[in-house]
Amino acid sequence: MPLRLLLVRHGLSSFNQERRIQGRDDLSNLTEEGHEQARALGESLSDVPFDAVYSSRLRRAASTTASLLEARGGTAPEPVFDDGLLEVDLEPWSGMAIDELTERYPEDYATWKRRPLELKLERRDGRRYRPLPDLMQQAEHFVAGLLKRHPVETDATVLVVAHNAILRCLMLTLLGEPENGFRRLRVDNTSLSVFNLTAGESRPQVQIECLNSTTHLSPLPAKGKGARLILVRHGETDWNKEGRFQGQIDIPLNEHGRSQAAAARDFLRTVRIDRAWSSTLSRPTETAEIILEAHPGVALTQTDGLVEIGHGQWEGKLESEIRADWSDLLDTWKRTPETVQMPDGETIQDVWARSVRSWGEIATSLEAEDTALVVAHDAVNKTILCDLLGLTPADIWAVKQGNGGVTVVDIATDPGQPAVVTCLNLTSHFGSVLDRTAAGAL
Repeated sequence: MPLRLLLVRHGLSSFNQERRIQGRDDLSNLTEEGHEQARALGESLSDVPFDAVYSSRLRRAASTTASLLEARGGTAPEPVFDDGLLEVDLEPWSGMAIDELTERYPEDYATWKRRPLELKLERRDGRRYRPLPDLMQQAEHFVAGLLKRHPVETDATVLVVAHNAILRCLMLTLLGEPENGFRRLRVDNTSLSVFNLTAGESRPQVQIECLNSTTHLSPLPAKGKGARLILVRHGETDWNKEGRFQGQIDIPLNEHGRSQAAAARDFLRTVRIDRAWSSTLSRPTETAEIILEAHPGVALTQTDGLVEIGHGQWEGKLESEIRADWSDLLDTWKRTPETVQMPDGETIQDVWARSVRSWGEIATSLEAEDTALVVAHDAVNKTILCDLLGLTPADIWAVKQGNGGVTVVDIATDPGQPAVVTCLNLTSHFGSVLDRTAAGAL
């Protein structure tokens, strides 16, 4: 079992409500709505054991921790208040309304929004500093200390309650600091992100189980001004359940897979959907058709670019059968997938090229007000999300895509900015905040 990190942002604060810069000054309090948000998350975590709890000492985070633990009930370790979880230091801006900030310091604020690593500020004593690089160092130090206290082999579940910017930096540290990654992520108030860590050769192998889940508050985070894409993995098949490599063999959904698609349909029932795409294989097509039962009149377009990776001679086989003939290649696939050519099949680079191209064609066809549904496969979704997160083909195991899991991507209205992975692999519509879908093979 992995070391599981539950990363939670504090609830709505008075400064969030007033649209003021908070930084690491302790000037704002948790609002009553923020307490309610924390209690709702705590209740959803009532069956999840905690082996350790860490929190920022700033009041908005400490109060979130207290309300979350109280609502969760049961026993939990005493929180450890760690200054490694303090928010980004924006001393010259602290307490300032965002409207005032954009008026007084338009260039600096634009740099923070578009090129945050380049922002330099001046403290009251005249010293110049760079807030985000300093925060990344802080995050690296916290992660190093955490892994000393809780090695990846310990099978522990650790709750971490902190702030928007430091949580993004913790995530980027865990993922190996993908380029320009800070603006590719979204972290809402009392959102839950789950990262699983297992032993690797030179550093822990990290998997995002879910990112920015706010399903204890509403199905999806609020849409911005740009187009939105909802990416779903197809429901379960018998081969997923058995752990067989499916690839491009057209295996249909099983009854549980149809129930997963129906749960996704009900989860997305109140969400506007304007257009829809799927792979041409039957399992994503049927999943999409079931979801669209709640959105009559939305046409489904199929595209070959979203078809699952071709496993060649591995298709239809269990992992044990593959190991009998391709033991070394299977180990390489698990360790360095970007180096593997499937026997008579595809490489991850092949899938990456066609899936990212298809995704881009879909995204550019949308109007700003549109929300599109895209239903595809495990490897296809992983390559798309790795590209969006600034990762590489070597990182596909860093992204989990459960059967029927829902991911949301918002397109930036500024053409110079990357799309934002608003939330990833939501599976709470199956009854648990943790992903309990079949492990399966691709």
